[in-house]
Amino acid sequence: MTATAPPEPRAVPRWRLARASVLLAVFVCAACGLVYELALVALGSYLIGDTVGQASIVLGVMVFAMGIGALAAKPLQPWAASAFAAVELVLALLGGLSVLGLYAAFAWLDLYAPALVATAFILGLLIGAEIPLLMVLLQKIREQSAGSAVADLFAADYVGALLGGLAFPFLLMPVFGQLRGALVVGAVNALAGVVLVFTVFRRDVSRRARAALAAGSVVVGLCLGYAYVVADDFEVTARQQLYRDPVVHAERSRYQDIVLTRSVPIVSQGVTDLRLYLNGDLQFSSVDEYRYHEALVHPALRGTRGSVLVLGGGDGLAVREVLRYPDVSSVTVVELDPAVVALARREPQLRDLNRGAFDDPRVRLVHTDAFGWLREVRERFDTVIVDLPDPDETATAKLYSVEFYALVRAVLAPGARMVVQSGSPYFAPRSFWCIDASIREAGFATVPYHVDVPSFGDWGFLLAAAGSTPPVLELPADAPPLRYLDAGTLRLAGHFPPDRARVDVPPSTLLHPRVLEYARAEWRSY
Repeated sequence: MTATAPPEPRAVPRWRLARASVLLAVFVCAACGLVYELALVALGSYLIGDTVGQASIVLGVMVFAMGIGALAAKPLQPWAASAFAAVELVLALLGGLSVLGLYAAFAWLDLYAPALVATAFILGLLIGAEIPLLMVLLQKIREQSAGSAVADLFAADYVGALLGGLAFPFLLMPVFGQLRGALVVGAVNALAGVVLVFTVFRRDVSRRARAALAAGSVVVGLCLGYAYVVADDFEVTARQQLYRDPVVHAERSRYQDIVLTRSVPIVSQGVTDLRLYLNGDLQFSSVDEYRYHEALVHPALRGTRGSVLVLGGGDGLAVREVLRYPDVSSVTVVELDPAVVALARREPQLRDLNRGAFDDPRVRLVHTDAFGWLREVRERFDTVIVDLPDPDETATAKLYSVEFYALVRAVLAPGARMVVQSGSPYFAPRSFWCIDASIREAGFATVPYHVDVPSFGDWGFLLAAAGSTPPVLELPADAPPLRYLDAGTLRLAGHFPPDRARVDVPPSTLLHPRVLEYARAEWRSY
């Protein structure tokens, strides 16, 4: 009985490999296109603070432009291979440099909004031209029904978009950052387009076109490579343009842009002004921060204060004032961003300013979202100090809602008091009184007051107690010596002249964040 040789494996038809190459290019190009969109939205949310508005502008303009781009690609179909490679090179260059260019427009030219619209439109135009050209290339390999070709292309396109959507926040941002992440994606984009055309469709491209595309590839590669090398220096220079004082520390944490500046404004006295900015918003100036923090903390500590809850306050300055009372047994600090606390602990001047507050054994740190934490906690506190960033961003608006203050009320011990930093009743009166209305809607009685903080201007606070009886606006009888606040100053702080009288506005809720609308409109005017 003779043995028979096993059958030889059948070779994969060349057309299948070519078709798979086209679909792989669709996959990669879709991922790159979505990353460009997300990069523009993220940059706008960091620089402007309006995540919903920025997303609406970017997505709306880009989708509109994609339709225009699809129509504009129709005359290019006879030269589909060359046109596709050229489109990818231009898209790679502009998409890779988009974040860098928009940051420059924001820092030096004050033309961010028109630059964003123009960039989103051009990128959308180029992205929209991809699918029609890829459809022609796919049909060149092997004819198939229009429905099948569209199904294959869009399946690869949508799966690629998923990859881009996941890669942006979990890979590109943590590893490369915004500037370099966009440049890396631009390089991948260019490589995908050029490799496909120079391998699968080489015969469809004339010698002159191949030479032009090769030269263009070199130019795009050099531009993206040079931008990658100088990205750090560019970012430092552009960031410094945004601040009047020298930047001594800057980092992009998972949640926000953290910048610390230092200057010597009063040379004769040798006073150093240390300033902390989060997403471009000033959090304190070391020259006058004591005015803000004395006004925020001490009126709320009149009465029982064994356990204190501080929501926000990652710089440690509010905690510093709380710890001045020896009968405070515990301070729980709920701060979302551990990078802010780490800076407050290690930067020498900031650590001196907060007197090493976070090293006190009475302090417990919790790094999580305050809203979610309040929903789960079962503890009760004698005093709650709400020292959160202003409600001019989508992420912080929920922390000034009726629902949020209702959660705070649930963790208050009997007779406890709450104080909320509430912005300026002079520069943003509707926002200030909207916060007051939201607190009262949650079942509190409030006492508004305001003080002058030169680096901020006129700044307001809301002292609140559960029930219908307003708390008394007074300093504790055993208050430590204060630099600014005294009984007379606090009495005046509770007075609102006619030009800063109460404004009747409705409260802010999760589904209708009126405080966000008011804050944006009012602060934009200044």
